[in-house]
Amino acid sequence: MILSPGALVAVVDGEKLALYENTGHQGAVLSPKPTPAIADRASGAAGRISSGANPDNDTQAEDGFAMGVADVLNKLVLDHKVEHLLVIAAPKTMGQLRKGWHKETAARVVGEISKDLTGHSPDQIAAAIDKA
Repeated sequence: MILSPGALVAVVDGEKLALYENTGHQGAVLSPKPTPAIADRASGAAGRISSGANPDNDTQAEDGFAMGVADVLNKLVLDHKVEHLLVIAAPKTMGQLRKGWHKETAARVVGEISKDLTGHSPDQIAAAIDKA
């Protein structure tokens, strides 16, 4: 995947968020960015049932975290701090994120990689982007 310089890369799972800025011109080169605080949410998207028929507390917490991340990404987009957004998330988390995106955020998403890469180094994440 070709990623434009300055694009924000969000790497997310049900418990962690890492943000990077692409500084590369011929491939992904990721520079870490500060991670904003994620507001605690009791469950996933408002008016929607959390994952599964009888979600346990961990599932609800993960869904709530994903919605908190969606809120943070929405704020960055609506504050005009993000032009291009690549989201790398565990598949279940990706689904929750999509539910919470503002239409402007959805319009700024230039790519999605449904894979859990939290805990990986920026070089490993960049290699996954280049392969996608």
